[in-house]
Amino acid sequence: MSNKVYIFDTTLRDGEQVPGCQLNTIEKIEVAKQLEKLGVDIIEAGFPVSSPGDFNSVVEISKAVSNPTICALTRAVKKDIEVAADALKFAKKGRIHTGIGTSFYHINYKLKSNPEEIIKRAVEAVKYARNFIDDVEFYAEDAGRTDNEYLARVVEAVIAAGATVVNIPDTTGYCLPHEYGEKIAFLMNNVPNVDKAILSTHCHNDLGMATANSMSGILNGARQVEVTINGIGERAGNTSLEEVAMAIKSHKDLDLETGINSKEIIKSSRLVSTLMRMPVQPNKAIVGRNAFAHSSGIHQDGVLKNRENYEIIDPAEVGVKESSIVLTARSGRAALKHRLQVLGYDFEPTELDEVYQRFLELADKKKDITDEDLQILAGREQDKSNKPLQLELLQVVCGKSTVPTATVRINFNGDVFTETAAGNGPIDAAFTAVKALIKRRVRLEEFLIQAITRGSDDLGKVHVQVEHKGQTYYGFAAHTDIITASVEAFLDAVGKIA
Repeated sequence: MSNKVYIFDTTLRDGEQVPGCQLNTIEKIEVAKQLEKLGVDIIEAGFPVSSPGDFNSVVEISKAVSNPTICALTRAVKKDIEVAADALKFAKKGRIHTGIGTSFYHINYKLKSNPEEIIKRAVEAVKYARNFIDDVEFYAEDAGRTDNEYLARVVEAVIAAGATVVNIPDTTGYCLPHEYGEKIAFLMNNVPNVDKAILSTHCHNDLGMATANSMSGILNGARQVEVTINGIGERAGNTSLEEVAMAIKSHKDLDLETGINSKEIIKSSRLVSTLMRMPVQPNKAIVGRNAFAHSSGIHQDGVLKNRENYEIIDPAEVGVKESSIVLTARSGRAALKHRLQVLGYDFEPTELDEVYQRFLELADKKKDITDEDLQILAGREQDKSNKPLQLELLQVVCGKSTVPTATVRINFNGDVFTETAAGNGPIDAAFTAVKALIKRRVRLEEFLIQAITRGSDDLGKVHVQVEHKGQTYYGFAAHTDIITASVEAFLDAVGKIA
């Protein structure tokens, strides 16, 4: 049996069925191109007969991508199949995905039919689709609740009719992992012509077991897995692409492989989340913002000593720069010492003990401990006279009827330079002027303004994080004028670039 597991992504079909997550054609093309970069094998681009928009999306996605197979969904209805074939006419590699319900519930209550008639309709649909295209996938809807012996008869019949892939969906998310795995194993062992097609998993997450069921199916012989980015989909969602891909990659002993470029996972996740306006839960496996964050002192100490103590996946493997050591009241001395060293402070053990006690007092009162908080705790506010870049003049013009413009004059080790620039706001204009002066390509990664006492005459604290040639630099400043504080914080950060 092949060790290749084909990744069938249905974000643009099953995933888009989530209320409020509909995309226009341009957005779908953007997602499809990212899926191609991610390395998926098959993109299910839509259900062409359902609407003109879906039809057009399948057409345009077929034109836009080259490597993945483009798949169009149909019912076991001739008109559906004809429309799908027409929508796929520009696909370099096309597939029609047709099928019908096979469970007792679907046959009796949804379709109001009988088992023999369902097999007949399934065979007719596959044969009709093969008139238009060589690659035909058949789905046995609600296979998770279908009797295994009857399901085997259906699978054998559709393979004989020309199906190249047979999808065994746990449509309602009902199965337990061992049940779903046993179902796939039964088909592998009891369908005489099963070697002529690929069995596919398609699991929903109603009981929270979509990924476990999919992996169980793969381990028992399925070689295609149907997934979505971030696990989006109807009701509780579908199997998560990133979870299956990284489970296979992490367990090298399984001797399985996918074509997924895992370094594109985070980028893909964020694109889908943004376009579909569907936030990713913080504790979501692989792509949640807390997936590589550590706040417990015991965990932080372990990760700092050796990442693999508490991380089975290197964050860089999925496109995350590094693990996050989040300072809270549960953090230990090791994490505090590490963060202070990043900021340029190195304490003797007795000094660190004093800072740590002050840190715990603050952490009990404050939810987020910032780098500037640590600077204040350390009692070593940097002497402005030692900074290589010092702000000598800042003049800003802005208002409702004025293009925001800033003039910045800085002293760089005794030499004075002045620059004027426009921007989409006074701070952006000032930052643009600074970038023109320093002539370095820096990217602003984080910009945070905090009030101290929350009055209108408050002292504003500004925290800036910039990236230059793969390195991260931090800057801090405080001033009653938040624009001045922002520029000084920006200069503080870029001044640390060697």
